[in-house]
Amino acid sequence: MVSSLLRFPGDVFADFDELHRQLDRLLGVRNTSASIRAVQRGSFPAVNIGSTPEAVEVFAFAPGIDQATLDVTIDKGLLTIKGERRNASTEASGKVTVHARERGEGRFTRVVTLPEDADPERVNATYRDGILRITVQKREASRPRRIEVT
Repeated sequence: MVSSLLRFPGDVFADFDELHRQLDRLLGVRNTSASIRAVQRGSFPAVNIGSTPEAVEVFAFAPGIDQATLDVTIDKGLLTIKGERRNASTEASGKVTVHARERGEGRFTRVVTLPEDADPERVNATYRDGILRITVQKREASRPRRIEVT
């Protein structure tokens, strides 16, 4: 009898988590996650961050952005991506009736903390097919090297 009380139909905890997110959204509560790396769902641009032995790679998925509006800076270990996303349909004609707008527009800022071994002097950024690729080389002193034993 006791074991039957411990089983829940479906995933009750996931349902409570979703209810909590909906209440936060309704009340206008910002991201309440305790993780320093967590961002609010729907943050723009979405990023993937990874590293190789030689570099830190940041991929920001930002389709439809004019490359001229992108501003990428590094200061004190923080990589900042700024830009502006415009809605082409409202710019083309002022007489457009919008029935649904799922794609946000306006200015955006995204900040990524870089690891200590990233070299802010050796950075390359390219924007192609809606993907901003930022490569930050690692410092030579932090790279693994083979030491010959004599």
